[in-house]
Amino acid sequence: MSTATDTPPTTVQAVEAAHVLQTYKRQPVVFVRGEGVWLVADDGTRYLDMLSGIGVNVLGHAHPALVAAVREQVGELVHTSNLFFHPFQGELAARLTKASGLERAFFCNSGAEAVEGCLKFSRRFWYTAGTPRAQFIAFERGFSGRTMGALSTTWDEHYRTPFEPLVPEVRFVSNEDPDDLLAAVSEQTAAIIAEPIQGEGGVRPLPPQIVAAINKACAASGALYIADEVQSGLGRTGQMFHFEALGLRPDLISVGKALGAGVPIGAVLVSSRVAASISAGDHGTTYGGNPLACRAALAVLDTLEHGLLDHVRRIGPIFADRLQALARKHPMVVEVRGAGLMQGLVLDRDAAAVVPAALERGLIVNRTAERVVRLLPPYVISEAEITEALSRLDAALTAVQGA
Repeated sequence: MSTATDTPPTTVQAVEAAHVLQTYKRQPVVFVRGEGVWLVADDGTRYLDMLSGIGVNVLGHAHPALVAAVREQVGELVHTSNLFFHPFQGELAARLTKASGLERAFFCNSGAEAVEGCLKFSRRFWYTAGTPRAQFIAFERGFSGRTMGALSTTWDEHYRTPFEPLVPEVRFVSNEDPDDLLAAVSEQTAAIIAEPIQGEGGVRPLPPQIVAAINKACAASGALYIADEVQSGLGRTGQMFHFEALGLRPDLISVGKALGAGVPIGAVLVSSRVAASISAGDHGTTYGGNPLACRAALAVLDTLEHGLLDHVRRIGPIFADRLQALARKHPMVVEVRGAGLMQGLVLDRDAAAVVPAALERGLIVNRTAERVVRLLPPYVISEAEITEALSRLDAALTAVQGA
């Protein structure tokens, strides 16, 4: 059997070009292994990973706890379906509900699926109540995913237009003007969905006035609040969930990315009053919450609770301060925004050129919302590795500035 390391990179790219649906614009690097915050290419070049698989590899690469849990579980039981019990799903649900303050969990395979579940359960809640509501309120620059329901609450027309008509009765409101939200919410609104920090939309924390408006609108209309914590949740900002830091009170939470640290798993966390409206057969999944994925997620939570979350709380402000210093050095950086280990450098120009410039210097970042360099390092990153990463980013910005 051939492996990735047996195949020359030119062949890897040629085979993909011939046979893989061309939905991704990949960087011309073939990665074959990882160690902590480092990725290693087929030619032996080492890259500092400041993206962690778009916020997924929170334990870094080849973390011993995750390796041990997955290796052991693969040798015991990978999948049974949700027609049967296994030892880990209930334990994982108990720990996530305790961490979030909600009472029930539904497991799926990704963040987009978690959003789909939130949308379905919101409508089911109002149907059960005998007063069906169909409308969803979402925010400008918000990103929920690419499946049809999640896409319907994703703002950017670039993602939406080729696939319309989408799920109806979704209204987008300003992510800066609270009056726009308050005017839009009514007794027909099933739920408001908002990321505590917009990720794909440019690493934009929700402003305090929008947080207050969400709480006010939900209290006045009865609308549910869906906290989309797929990117900001599970320790990324130093909080288990970032809605806590903002003072939001969700009825449903979508979880993904960090939960399995690379093993696909997502979750919908649900309040008891919403859970009471859900009946057997209302939703389901073949793979969701299988033994392998749940075992991986438990390893992530164990690691977070045994010192890693404290490390994020300590290292996050250091990371932010170093980014501010970098911004002061480069006039092209107009703002640093984010929280913890979820940060964005906002440029005065398109950030596209920074990505290959960084890659040439052994650094992985990405560009989002056109002018933002997004940085989502693994939680295990050290202060010395932050210093090294930002030195490389400094060189990349200098090269782009002088081009």
